[in-house]
Amino acid sequence: MTLSYIVWDVNPFIFTFPDGFPLLGGRPIAWYGLLWAMVFVVGYYIMRMIYRKEGIGEEWVDKIVMYMLVFVVVGARLGHCLFYEPDYYLSNPVKILYIWEGGLASHGGAIGILLGLWIYSRKIKKTMLWLLDRVVIAVSIGGAFIRTGNLMNSEIYGNPTTLPWGFKFVRDWAPGTPLEMIPACHPTQIYEALFCVAMFIVLMYLYRKTDIINRRQGFFFGLFCTVIFGSRILIEFIKQPQVEFENNMVLDMGQWLSIPLLIAGIYYMIRSYKKEVRSKN
Repeated sequence: MTLSYIVWDVNPFIFTFPDGFPLLGGRPIAWYGLLWAMVFVVGYYIMRMIYRKEGIGEEWVDKIVMYMLVFVVVGARLGHCLFYEPDYYLSNPVKILYIWEGGLASHGGAIGILLGLWIYSRKIKKTMLWLLDRVVIAVSIGGAFIRTGNLMNSEIYGNPTTLPWGFKFVRDWAPGTPLEMIPACHPTQIYEALFCVAMFIVLMYLYRKTDIINRRQGFFFGLFCTVIFGSRILIEFIKQPQVEFENNMVLDMGQWLSIPLLIAGIYYMIRSYKKEVRSKN
C-alpha cells in the first residue's frame, strides 16, 4: 500500500559539541543557524559577481554584507517580537535579545534590509532603487535557505491536507504520539522556498542576458516584491496561524504585512515601464 503522506522526523540539530569543548561544550548546532549563515555566504558571492560586472570596488561587497547581516537580524527579531508577540516581549524586553530561543519574522527582516540599504546607498553614492534592483537577486535565493531552515525545524507549516505530498511533522507533537493521530499538512515552507528559487532563476537570467536592469530602474525590485509577497499572501490561506490572535482574523498578520510590499512591487514595475517609454521619446 502506497502512503499518501510523507513522514518528516528530521533532527533540527546537526550535531552537539562534546562537553569540555572550549566555549561551545554541550551547545548544539542547528540546521536553521547553518542555513541562515549560508544566506550571507551565498549572498556575498552573488553581490561580488554583480559588483565586478558593474565595475564597483570589491571592498564595498564586504560592507554591504555587514550592513545586511546586522539590519536583517535585528529587523527580523524585532519584527517577530512586535508584530506577533508584543505583549510578551514588551513585558519581558530582555527576552528580545534571546535570539537562540527562536522567533524571526521575514517582514521585519525586509524592513531591516530596507533601512540598512538606505544608509549604505548614501555611502556608495548610488540611488536606493539601483541598489535594490541588484540586492533582490541575492535576497531571493536567501529566502529559499531560510524557508528550508523552517522545514528542518518542523515549523511554520500549513493546514491538514489529503494531497500525497502532505507532511506529518512528527517532532512538532508530543513524543510517542501515534502516527495516525498526526495530520498530514501542507509543507508551506517548501512552497515558499520554490517561489524564491524560481524568482532567483528569473532575476539572474534577466540580469545576465538582458539590459532590463539599466533600462527600467526599479523593475527587478518591483518584480521581486510582486511575486514573493503576492505568493506569500496566497500561501497564508493554507498556513496554520503562528500566534493565537490570528485565529479570528480574515487575513493574518503575514498577509497584512505583505499587502504594502505587494502594492509597492506593482507600483515600481509600472513606474519602470513608464520611465523607459518616456526615455525613448
